[in-house]
Amino acid sequence: MEAHELAQAAKYIGAGLAAIGTGAAGIGVGTLFGQFLNGALRNPSAVDGQFGRLIFGFAVTEALGIFALLIAFLLLFAI
Repeated sequence: MEAHELAQAAKYIGAGLAAIGTGAAGIGVGTLFGQFLNGALRNPSAVDGQFGRLIFGFAVTEALGIFALLIAFLLLFAI
């Protein structure tokens, strides 16, 4: 195996590992909304106070997923 082929293989492995973060973000969003709905069903009067935190958590989780995807694309196409 030549050095160029080894570098290509390492690049693909690194991009695949970085892309795991996008799946983890999906799991995080599902957990976030599931726990919100669980709490909302238990205590409907607290929904209005927690909705802003839900949206903030969603935005941060999705931003981290998009960042992981960006890193994967940079590893694939820029390096």
